[in-house]
Amino acid sequence: MTHAEHIPGSPPASLDQARQLAAALLSERGEASGALIARQLQQTMRVLDADGRHGFQRYLASAFQPDAAALQDAAKRYLADGTAAAAAALADAADPPRQEVLRRMNMAPGGTASLIAMRSEIAGRLGSEPELKLLDADLKHLFVSWFNRGFLELRRIDWQSPAAVLEKLIAYEAVHEIKGWDDLRRRLAPDRRCFAFFHPALPGEPLIFVEVALVQGLATAVPPLLVQDADQDSAGLRAAHADTAIFYSISNCQDGLRGVSFGNFLIKQVVEELQTEFPQLKRFSTLSPIPGFRRWLGQQPQSGGNEVAMLRELDREGWWHDAAPCETWRPVLMRLCAHISRARRRPGIASIRWRASISATVPDWSGSTGSATRPIARWRNPSASWSTIFTITTASSVTTRPLRA
Repeated sequence: MTHAEHIPGSPPASLDQARQLAAALLSERGEASGALIARQLQQTMRVLDADGRHGFQRYLASAFQPDAAALQDAAKRYLADGTAAAAAALADAADPPRQEVLRRMNMAPGGTASLIAMRSEIAGRLGSEPELKLLDADLKHLFVSWFNRGFLELRRIDWQSPAAVLEKLIAYEAVHEIKGWDDLRRRLAPDRRCFAFFHPALPGEPLIFVEVALVQGLATAVPPLLVQDADQDSAGLRAAHADTAIFYSISNCQDGLRGVSFGNFLIKQVVEELQTEFPQLKRFSTLSPIPGFRRWLGQQPQSGGNEVAMLRELDREGWWHDAAPCETWRPVLMRLCAHISRARRRPGIASIRWRASISATVPDWSGSTGSATRPIARWRNPSASWSTIFTITTASSVTTRPLRA
């Protein structure tokens, strides 16, 4: 059911109705029949238009604040004696009633999905309406608890998985676009693996998924990982002889769950799954593109040519064996690595987001970084003065070096 649909036999929904039902959830009646009221509120929200939903979100953000007098008294008691009991009382007084409203809204069928959609919807308004940040923070706080690792289910996705799930892979892929069903079938061949986390409250909806290539040796480019022989027997033989697993794409699927950590748990558990299935695997590597690279490169002092020439050079197979381009572009590449190391700590940087882990090594610098968008440049694995894209792990531990400039 979409937001604009109307439930047959019910009166037209209004913002006032939604407000009244939300307030009722915290009343004595709400305690006794919370599930029924939550269901009525869910139905009302579904037929609100965009302006109505916006008004209801503003109402949630502003109307359910902690009791100021009780909070002040609790703070004074804590400052006076500093006991654990006083700290607990202060935390209880500071807990906004809005969180209890959201918990009770979650009692309705589909409540979790509705709250995730709400957080996704308010994301675009946080800059212009800072009051909504209170609602956003409370939703994130609840989601971190509701989506902790103990509730997540790891599933392998293959060609036999339900078509609805496979369609979602195509829609949610954020790193390397899946160009239709034939492309997806190649990504799910016997020498490839795809794993996703699911949650009982969102049946059939992946939260995050990772794609893995089973190969011999570390990859030197992305395209061979994406386009390979589709013959099933050949792919099975490649999997049987693989000694390396390369995590080449990881995608978060629910924008409303941004900030809730899944990737680290997913990669570590998939490493364990792969080691059980393929005990011959010796290396595990993660690989990511670097979004914003072309824009960054255009802002740098030139070193022997323009940025287009550099991009062409980096795309030329074996460029790292030629001393001339290595020396020409080495200062720019050094600045790139330093830029990546600083970007994570600098506010307002939206061009580099963190998802998969990679590592880059140049003389006098090392670190790890990751990204979420489609590739802008391909990176090789040279044996010369610098290397990038690989974090190598052994046994069942996934390790990265600490980031430092």
